[in-house]
Amino acid sequence: MELQALLGLPLQTGLPGPGLPRSSRLPPASVPPPPPPSRRQPMAGPCAARLQGEAAAFTSALRTLVNNPQFSDVTFVVGREQRRVFAHRCVLACRCQAFRGMLCRAPAGTEDPPNSDPPQGPFVLGNVQPEVFLAVIEFLYTNSVTLNSHIALEVLTSSVEYGLQDLCELCVKFIKDTLSVEQVCEALQAAVTYRQADLQQHCLAFIEDCTAAVVQTRGFHELSDVVLARVLRSDRLTVDEPDLVQAVREWAHVSSAVLERPVPEVASLPVQELRLPLLAPSELVTLESHNQRDLLIPVESIAAAWRAHALRKGSGVPSRLCQPRRGTRPRDHHRLLDPNTK
Repeated sequence: MELQALLGLPLQTGLPGPGLPRSSRLPPASVPPPPPPSRRQPMAGPCAARLQGEAAAFTSALRTLVNNPQFSDVTFVVGREQRRVFAHRCVLACRCQAFRGMLCRAPAGTEDPPNSDPPQGPFVLGNVQPEVFLAVIEFLYTNSVTLNSHIALEVLTSSVEYGLQDLCELCVKFIKDTLSVEQVCEALQAAVTYRQADLQQHCLAFIEDCTAAVVQTRGFHELSDVVLARVLRSDRLTVDEPDLVQAVREWAHVSSAVLERPVPEVASLPVQELRLPLLAPSELVTLESHNQRDLLIPVESIAAAWRAHALRKGSGVPSRLCQPRRGTRPRDHHRLLDPNTK
């Protein structure tokens, strides 16, 4: 550059000098264009995914282990028949907390050092039927269960005892789908005992539609007083009141024999739900005659029914006892029991 200055030549700095035409200017440094974006973006890191195989094949394979002595490491002696049932500790322990506790707990009356081996069994379960216990085991291995009407309620009981909510829901669904006149009262009793509200409502609706047949069953005679009282509160029972009174009388005599307690004592709660004001005077006379034999109904309740007839209105009687049921046969005095009738 110094030599060019000495010779009087213009400097080539990329800018047009005074002695150079505009066309002789140096082009600006060219910047290469960015590469076109790739359709596949580079991976930022390793990826992971959980992929599900064929569930049916897995379930089928595990089903072959149900009550299979091969590779079994725990044995149960079940029922009065003392039937041996084989299982695998790892399956039971990971699927059910109740079994986990059972398999880890030392036998009663023995000390359990921290590093002691788990009890080896066999474990005796004398209060459960083998078929019921096998249904529970089947569910633990396969997440499915084979039920029939003979064991469904007992499997429901076991599901509650072992804390198996999914099995409980399967049992409730099966019971609802297969409900019958002969079994509905037993199902209702179980539903109340184990607080299965949906099953309670389903059973009560069934009883309301088939009341005349249900009250003749053994299951009806085996209801607890609390559950029977709950049934008798319904306005939708399809039976006339004198027939319902007779059904409660038969129930009370069965309960009295089983519990070895007097009829008035065992029936004190259910008879409060009998709607005696619905009976005609001639039916009340018959009721009084029968009542002298077993004192099923308190005298005060019969007197209140007579008072409703004498006053020609339902005053002094709980309004629910003056409400006809769906199956109540109409009687002339019923319109007088309506508090809205003037």
